Amino acid sequence: MTTTITLYDIYTKHPVISTDTRRITPGSLFFALKGDKFDANTFAQKAVEAGAAYAVIDNSEYQLGNQYLLVEDVLATLQDLARHHRRQLSIPVVGLTGTNGKTTTKELINAVLSQHFKSQATQGNLNNHIGVPLTLLTIDASHEVAVIEMGANHQKEIELLCSIAQPSHGLITNVGKAHLEGFGGVEGVKKGKGELYDFFAALPLKTGASKTDGVVFVNSDDTVLMEMAAARRLPHVEYYGTDAIDNLISGELLENSPLLTLEWTNNKTGDSYKVKTQLTGTYNLPNILVAICIGTYLGLSANEINAGIEGYQPKNNRSQIVQTATNTLICDYYNANPSSMFVAIENVGKIEAKRKVLILGDMFEMGPEAATEHASVIRKAMDTAVDERIFIGKDFLSQQSEAGSGGEATFYETSEDAIAGLKAHPITNSTILIKGSRGMALERLVELF
Repeated sequence: MTTTITLYDIYTKHPVISTDTRRITPGSLFFALKGDKFDANTFAQKAVEAGAAYAVIDNSEYQLGNQYLLVEDVLATLQDLARHHRRQLSIPVVGLTGTNGKTTTKELINAVLSQHFKSQATQGNLNNHIGVPLTLLTIDASHEVAVIEMGANHQKEIELLCSIAQPSHGLITNVGKAHLEGFGGVEGVKKGKGELYDFFAALPLKTGASKTDGVVFVNSDDTVLMEMAAARRLPHVEYYGTDAIDNLISGELLENSPLLTLEWTNNKTGDSYKVKTQLTGTYNLPNILVAICIGTYLGLSANEINAGIEGYQPKNNRSQIVQTATNTLICDYYNANPSSMFVAIENVGKIEAKRKVLILGDMFEMGPEAATEHASVIRKAMDTAVDERIFIGKDFLSQQSEAGSGGEATFYETSEDAIAGLKAHPITNSTILIKGSRGMALERLVELF
């Protein structure tokens, strides 16, 4: 069996990891990870023939020579290799999790820090038990800081990811209603996300705090996060929020039309700065502020911080603005849960626009709470000052009665039905929120506007 130490020595000579034989880099290490419907051990020979220096396997049947490294479990070995590599790094590693806004916040932090440091960050949303190790193993000696996103849909997952990434700095964006089925309800979500705070609470206390000590950044406006942090008596906390008191960074929105402009203050110096963003959504204010807070804490200048914030362009259909010939679209259909639905709907209510439309698709992974949560989103939409409301999906349709009989809402069972309806009744000259779970494939609606 190949040990982690032996494998690490090989990795230092072949530091590119491959897990897909269709994307083999010559001289790379191929890890034969198992999937639900395949066993990548069967592709090991193909990987070597395609140019991989070695294939890491856990089935001796496929060990065809010295280029095939046999281990007990390929996934566990990948995680152990990443964990060992992390221990060799002395750079700040920012770890973050949360119910909503993880990827946007990660991108904002990286956009800021990259103005001053050579940074590495999670690509896309590769934030799970495979993605986190793969990200860590892309960090080399030239990198000066890393930003690692950690996602979970069950308890103990964040605990595992923290044990691998071993963040020196951390934050939870928020705790809300998502993956309720996997977490076992809202309290399960709170406990699961709180595993990041648990990691920092368990770190040994050090004398003479430095920039790489265990620092947690907490949104002082979020009572749930404040209570969670206080309960764990976290030794080193930096706060951010809308109030100047006790916050390293505070800020307020100046404009939401629909792009955000804000003013932020460094409360240690008293200096204030204005910054225009390419983001929409009042719910993104804390995400922007924590990026500013981390940048400030790590010594960046206000000009560097503002350059990072102003330069960040949202993508991947997360609060992404698309301007068409006649409409302004808020494309936010990468994912959805009750918490993100509520703040997105509230934001449309606050946006300065002549005509506003909500197009909302079903939320997945709600488990036994599906009916209740879809009903609550309908009520929220009906109570928000917009001109038109469209609901798509079986779960929304089952709660149609919550909209009342005023004729202010339209329901479609499927996205195909919605497409037909929108073709028959086109929407023009409007600001339109399109939001739903990824499985609803609401991107198909965009071409209709």
